Amino acid sequence: MSDRPELSRDISAEVFRNYYYLKEELVKFCRKYDLQTTGSKQELTDRIAYFLETGEKKKSSSKRIQAESIGEITENTLIEANIVCSEKHRAFFKERIGKTFSFNVAFQKWLKSNAGKTYADAIKAYYAILEEKKKSKTVIDKQFEYNTYIRDFFADNNGMSLENAIKCWKYKKSLKGHNRYEKTDLIALENEND
Repeated sequence: MSDRPELSRDISAEVFRNYYYLKEELVKFCRKYDLQTTGSKQELTDRIAYFLETGEKKKSSSKRIQAESIGEITENTLIEANIVCSEKHRAFFKERIGKTFSFNVAFQKWLKSNAGKTYADAIKAYYAILEEKKKSKTVIDKQFEYNTYIRDFFADNNGMSLENAIKCWKYKKSLKGHNRYEKTDLIALENEND
């Protein structure tokens, strides 16, 4: 069913980018060829493609951001530049918002882009983000292709099972090209009954 090439030094960067590989496969490849293994799936993909294309190791462009040392956090404390969502921050927000608090992606982005505002502003923003999530479809970042695929599968196939969605996903990721859901992916369910 799959003509996906094995991830090896012998495939071209173009062929590599046309197929879906698990993050674990990308990390294993990086270890084998002594490439940096940290970063998002997209960063690993870019690093491997560069290596396959040039034979060289891509220098890491990201610099470690040093978290500012912060004392006691109150609602009047200003949000620090280069905020790192630490356990100290989590404890503060859980105390003010409740046990259900979590650093969702939208809130983390808000914190990082609002240095200089107060933590009271952050609490208001958190509640606003929760309200907005109720009203709109969540945007799933590009590296989470599986989540996007499953969500789109169910939007188009109300009443089908997760098992069916996963079978179609496995079929789709074995094909060359993008990994977005298409109605034609349902052929994977028909082939199963042959």
